[in-house]
Amino acid sequence: MKTFTMPGTDITAPNVVLGLMRIQEKTDEEVRLLLKTAIDAGITFLDHADLYGSGRHGCERRFAEAMKLTPSERERLVIQTKTGIMHPGPYFDFSYEHIVESVDESLAALDTDYLDILLLHRPDALVEPEEVARAFDDLSAAGKVRAFGVSNHTARQMDLLRKYVNQPIVANQVQLSITHAPLIAQGVAANMQGLEQSVSRDDGIVDYCRLHDITLQAWSPFQAGFFDGPFLGSDRYPELNAVIDRLAAKYGVPPIAIAVAWITRHPAQMQVVIGTTNPERVAASAQGSDVPLTRPEWYELVRAAGYTVP
Repeated sequence: MKTFTMPGTDITAPNVVLGLMRIQEKTDEEVRLLLKTAIDAGITFLDHADLYGSGRHGCERRFAEAMKLTPSERERLVIQTKTGIMHPGPYFDFSYEHIVESVDESLAALDTDYLDILLLHRPDALVEPEEVARAFDDLSAAGKVRAFGVSNHTARQMDLLRKYVNQPIVANQVQLSITHAPLIAQGVAANMQGLEQSVSRDDGIVDYCRLHDITLQAWSPFQAGFFDGPFLGSDRYPELNAVIDRLAAKYGVPPIAIAVAWITRHPAQMQVVIGTTNPERVAASAQGSDVPLTRPEWYELVRAAGYTVP
């Protein structure tokens, strides 16, 4: 498992992350097996959110109940959670009061004294960045949060926060897979007249994050689009799956590892957030961390996914 020091932090992180949004109904034994499999594979970075589960903080609480981490076990993990999406609604709340209250609730639910990283969960159109800055300052000073980031934020939205926030924005979690890749595909075909792919649907998020040492975290790495099913093994993507299967055979890994490797091959040094609760898929995904796709192979996957490579 490849690791790196996340810029702006002293956190050593693997480039594959285990997302825990689906563990609410799992037994203690199932949760423990899932975590053991991940840790054995080198995945020591865990992604939560206050939203996940039945009721606020449901999955965070389920995790703590099942794992009962000792202090030394806790120290070996990087625990990240997110706040900002409200239910019922949904609506968004980046107010000082909500951020601080949610962190306190997450700490209690997770049975830990601190969070390694706190992300703002999607943009809040009503954000008052001065309030976010005050919340981050207080949480940092109290030792409750070590580092801060965002999810699904544009470059300009990050700029607005960075004008006021004293701590570095260390991560931006965005949706990215081979078949859902406007953040990358638009740049490949920029300025191509009459090509749908060349229509900008981002404002340079990938390059912005590289310029400002912000780690991109790719969520839904196996989804074809916005929660409309996986592309792996789907008859909607026969050409793509043929390429994936051929590369999987070449490198001696499961096909899911190639989907991971396509993201980790990018020089932006991204993390891949996997959300499966199947231990076998966790172990298979982890193998993608070390697959050294060549440039021709990486671009072949782009073309096979239906994007134009001029």
